Amino acid sequence: MEMQAEFVKSWMKLTKDWHAQLEAELAPQLTEGQLQVLELMLQFEPMKPSDLLPHLETTPAAITTLLDRMERGGLVRRERDAGDRRIVWVHMTDMGRAEAERGLKVRSDIVGRSLERLSLHNRQLLVYLIGKVAGTRESFADRTAAERKSSGSAARSAEKAALAPAEAANG
Repeated sequence: MEMQAEFVKSWMKLTKDWHAQLEAELAPQLTEGQLQVLELMLQFEPMKPSDLLPHLETTPAAITTLLDRMERGGLVRRERDAGDRRIVWVHMTDMGRAEAERGLKVRSDIVGRSLERLSLHNRQLLVYLIGKVAGTRESFADRTAAERKSSGSAARSAEKAALAPAEAANG
């Protein structure tokens, strides 16, 4: 139980520190929530406000308020659909695109400053292990089984051989 408590304590401190740094460095033009919207829009623009719901873990009213602020700040613009006036599309402005790029760099720099305390090997290991804990990374055994089912290429075999010692040792 002590290990879990230590993990929670460390994780909470890390995310609190990152959040505080991010808010400070994004201000005054941008908030972390606005950066999330702009980051989604870089991938899926244009979007309807309802398209943001599954990504932002909030309410439709909160999304409307967030978009209102972003529109007043010149980050996004809303347009009614020409074919169906009930549909509203959200588009990034040039300023929104520039702020998205700045915000992503700020976030990357913050994470980079934390990770530079570790060797390259340990950074790779940390990303791998957090992926496993989060369930976003399949195990080496799962990947190996999937590769055996598909036709094996020389490149895939070489990759498997290169990864096997590190991943097998790291579980």
